[in-house]
Amino acid sequence: MQRIAIFASGSGSNAQKIIEHFHASKKVAIALVVCNKPGAGVITIAEQNNIPVLLIEKERFFRGDSYIKELAEHKIDFIVLAGFLWKIPAALIQAYPNHIINIHPALLPKYGGKGMYGQQVHQAVIDNHEKESGITIHYVDEQYDHGKTLLQVKCPVLKDDTSTTLALRIQSLEHEHYPKLIGELLLK
Repeated sequence: MQRIAIFASGSGSNAQKIIEHFHASKKVAIALVVCNKPGAGVITIAEQNNIPVLLIEKERFFRGDSYIKELAEHKIDFIVLAGFLWKIPAALIQAYPNHIINIHPALLPKYGGKGMYGQQVHQAVIDNHEKESGITIHYVDEQYDHGKTLLQVKCPVLKDDTSTTLALRIQSLEHEHYPKLIGELLLK
């Protein structure tokens, strides 16, 4: 049984889709939700699905033990970032080499890096008159939005798109492809 920790900071829509995807799996379990924001929607989703929640704080995450002990106690094999807005510290990356993945709402290497998340990404794509956008699923390394790309899926940027309309199309791609790719990685 592969045990996943989902790291999320917000509403948890990607976390919800991942939880649903593996709900009946005999080979993959969502064993923990890690959140850095009290009151985030993902906490409610975890509670509704009887998944333990680890609420983390910045100082310990970045300058302490990065919660590696708690991840080990939950027997975590793999970490999935799903709207988690903090950079992953080197200690955690070293503890889980090539076992941490992220999804980015643009076609990396464009529109990645510090501060490039949510509506900012979509607005930048529109402001630069891009013809297409999409999602990038990648391994996490010590740099923002930099690790080896596992999958990119594209969609058109329409003439009358706003950051909101583009975000909805991107989110649809995330919900469709992220859970499937996680399954492919873990069930090889």
